[in-house]
Amino acid sequence: MERTDIDTMRQISLADFLARLGHEPVRRSGNELWYRAPYRNERTPSFRVNVAKRLWYDFGLGRGGDIFMLAGEFLGSGNFMAQARFIAETARMPLAAAEKPLYLPEPSEPAFEGVEAVPLFRSPLTDYLAERGIPYAVASRYCCRLNYGVRGKRYFAVGFPNVAGGYEIRSRFFKGCVPPKDVSLVKAEGSPADVCSVFEGFMDFLSAATLGLETGDCFVLNSASNVEKAVKYLDGYGRIDCYLDHDEAGQRTLKTLKGHYGERVYDRSALYDGCKDLNEYLQLTTKKEQ
Repeated sequence: MERTDIDTMRQISLADFLARLGHEPVRRSGNELWYRAPYRNERTPSFRVNVAKRLWYDFGLGRGGDIFMLAGEFLGSGNFMAQARFIAETARMPLAAAEKPLYLPEPSEPAFEGVEAVPLFRSPLTDYLAERGIPYAVASRYCCRLNYGVRGKRYFAVGFPNVAGGYEIRSRFFKGCVPPKDVSLVKAEGSPADVCSVFEGFMDFLSAATLGLETGDCFVLNSASNVEKAVKYLDGYGRIDCYLDHDEAGQRTLKTLKGHYGERVYDRSALYDGCKDLNEYLQLTTKKEQ
């Protein structure tokens, strides 16, 4: 990678970069934009972007930096080349090929250490899922408990495996990914399925399983930016049911899939009209029943 590539990437507007990943600011204050942290789940915006300096800071995690550090948070990786590739793909800019970068930022330790996947037994993690409408019987079938370390401290979270051996992880306090980042495919038991249901995140997939909507195989993007990876997995299905978010990223994903598969793609989001996503609909439905 050439130095010019790095300089060009550093000039990318963080607001544009986040918008391409489906994240819009909640409010603006002078030269600062405030977001709900884009790589974890939070209700009160604690993620600040300084537009002029092209820097961000996450008050919830006490971390911040430039666009490379931000890419690292999305990837859950301190690998500079991986961060550069992620930025290039997101910004749709060509990346000059080179064996080694001419310039590297300060070396950073791996984000996750001593990762261990164990069965998901009842714990505060399953209490958190229950608050989001996901019962233990569903969660324990598809998820594990992931124990991991960051900078010498130990943590645990709900883990949802992807096809590349990585995990999407979620807890009450954190939303992220143990790399490699990739899509997830949950095959239906029994005969090969002709129908595949598509979800943006695994919370929506778990919500569908709770509601009994998962007919056939289920495919989880784990990020709207993974939609191009979906193609090789979805080619063989006669019908593709999409349960995507009611936002710009969800609409863009639906449009991309319809561009590939045409009339085989069905938009199922009318089921949860008035809600941001399927999980929000499940939570409202659960509260009404109670």
